[in-house]
Amino acid sequence: MGLESPEIKECDEKMSALAVVCGSMFILIVLVLIFIILLSGIRVVKEYERAVIFRLGKFDGVKGPGIFFIIPLLDTMQKVDLRVVTVDIPPQEAITKDNVTVKVNAVLYYKISNPKTAIIDVENHGKAISQAAQTTVRSITGQYELDELLKNRNTVNERLREIIDEMSDPWGIKVTGVETKDLIIPVTMQRAMAKEAEAEREKRSRLIKAQAELESASKLAVAAEQISRNPSILELRRLQMISEVGIEQNTTTIILMPSEFVTFAKSVGDAAREFSQRFLNDGGSEKKSKKLSALEDSEDLISF
Repeated sequence: MGLESPEIKECDEKMSALAVVCGSMFILIVLVLIFIILLSGIRVVKEYERAVIFRLGKFDGVKGPGIFFIIPLLDTMQKVDLRVVTVDIPPQEAITKDNVTVKVNAVLYYKISNPKTAIIDVENHGKAISQAAQTTVRSITGQYELDELLKNRNTVNERLREIIDEMSDPWGIKVTGVETKDLIIPVTMQRAMAKEAEAEREKRSRLIKAQAELESASKLAVAAEQISRNPSILELRRLQMISEVGIEQNTTTIILMPSEFVTFAKSVGDAAREFSQRFLNDGGSEKKSKKLSALEDSEDLISF
């Protein structure tokens, strides 16, 4: 064998060093790629979220909240929000039980109770619950009369919530509440209801006025009885009335008459009435009747 030249040895050394460098770089690149792939498998979901994991297209489980790891390229993930979602139900036109056309506008509150079912069993749970709410509003509105819809809104809202919650339960959705925002009725019906309300208020006002007059009459009867027992009360009342008129600073002229005149006229009238009663009981003649008539005329004159 011949001896190798220094040039060949130097070339072999360079090739060996290059191979070592290339191998090291390849290993480093592979390690970096592996690290990146592993790093891409780390997932973080918030407290109000859950992650539905699918491995090669098959349901694998629900994870979260917090940090967890999935197998890259094999696992896929879909996030589900567990917070309450508000759905505005557009005005739904329906016919009530008493054949009145109305438009009902409501708002729906729901949240996802089962993330697995909400992802697997329904394509779009938000659209599904919205359509279910619209059909239920129209259906329930037709089961009540207009007055019931206006007076018993809480009952109607609770009935809507129960039905929609029952429909959405297989989808993993929990309906927390339904509120009726507005109830639009025809203008003609609004006028009729306004007239009915006006008539009802007029009825109540008349009943209150009649009750007040009844109470006033009873009080006046008590006052009259007390005045008849003690005539001085009437004199005090007359003085009080005069003082009230004087406060107003007007030109009213007041002519006072002693209460004794009234008492005297009343006593004379009572005496004449008693005398006429006796006269009739004794069976007087036509002449006596004429005298009685004259006596009654004098009684009227005295009373005047």
